[in-house]
Amino acid sequence: MVGDSTRAGLTRELMIDTALRLLDEVGLDGLTVRRLATELGVKSPSLYWHIRTKQELLDGMADTIIQAAGMGPPSEGESWQQWLSRRARNYRASVLAHRDGARLVATASWLSPATIRTFDAELTAMVERGFTPALALHTIAAISRYVNGFVLQEQTARPASPGTPREQLAALAGMLDGGAEATLLQAIRDAGSPSGEAAFEHGLRALIDGTVAALDGSR
Repeated sequence: MVGDSTRAGLTRELMIDTALRLLDEVGLDGLTVRRLATELGVKSPSLYWHIRTKQELLDGMADTIIQAAGMGPPSEGESWQQWLSRRARNYRASVLAHRDGARLVATASWLSPATIRTFDAELTAMVERGFTPALALHTIAAISRYVNGFVLQEQTARPASPGTPREQLAALAGMLDGGAEATLLQAIRDAGSPSGEAAFEHGLRALIDGTVAALDGSR
């Protein structure tokens, strides 16, 4: 193992990429500076030539995940509704691509100047399409938090419920006056999983439709 802080090739970018790979292996709770140093073949103090604190490392990891979603203004000919929907889907995919990705992004305290400049360009594009600056900011914040919350539930391990799905539905029916025809059971049969693609798209559609109404009301 090399303990020299000048180890050839040790850069902030390499540290972040390696940390993201470790995140997938051990999760956010298992990711430590010491473990990262071991993976890189250096001693822990060597890393502090490139990062000041563990939080700075986590912020860099979160920033990388956000940038990987492909931020930027709408494409030519793309409506703001199409753009926001695409942005949300890409963001969800990027956060889902890493174990504990939603927890990591939700606790970020800093983003890079490049990410902030791109975010400003997105807001500017929305203002050019009739949004006020405040409505543009609130809209992207609401959709981003929706995605984070949805993915957080997707990535949270839960103990398995006893019995088969059929047995679970039968047990639930036994609790309700309407039995198998109770409204809740009908909703479960018709809607499917509350954490699947259909559920995500329903929530995203509701946010986009609500933004249409808010935009009309601001004019």
